[in-house]
Amino acid sequence: MLPWNTSRLAALFDDVVRVEIELWDAVDRRLRERFGLPVGRFQTMRVIAAGRDDLRVQDIAATMAVTVGGISKLVDRIEAAGHCVRTANPADRRSSFIAITPGGRELVDQAEQVLAEELTRLLPADGLDELATTMATLRTVLIERNPR
Repeated sequence: MLPWNTSRLAALFDDVVRVEIELWDAVDRRLRERFGLPVGRFQTMRVIAAGRDDLRVQDIAATMAVTVGGISKLVDRIEAAGHCVRTANPADRRSSFIAITPGGRELVDQAEQVLAEELTRLLPADGLDELATTMATLRTVLIERNPR
């Protein structure tokens, strides 16, 4: 049992959710202003850009902890914009592999700079290493305790 009461746990939950929303909205505003790129699409493109040669929609969804259907629709939009391509999976005709295009790579690289600028502007440097460690640990624990 945690040494916290229900109201403190609820307040922690509220803070975590609201911090995520504030960060998401701030980064989304900047990416839309500079590139017309919604942050959800950018996040997906980052996963594709960092992906392996056999990256599938299911892999992106698992990495981002979202639904396959939602990612499939995002990949459709990214592909329609010319920022990724799908190629047939020779081992499974029902799926395809997804890769970033050169134009998509360039956009991700530019957007990464805007992300870094915005997060540097928003986040206090003091305690950031500790926060990053805590968040990574929390995500690992959540994945272990709440498998999809």
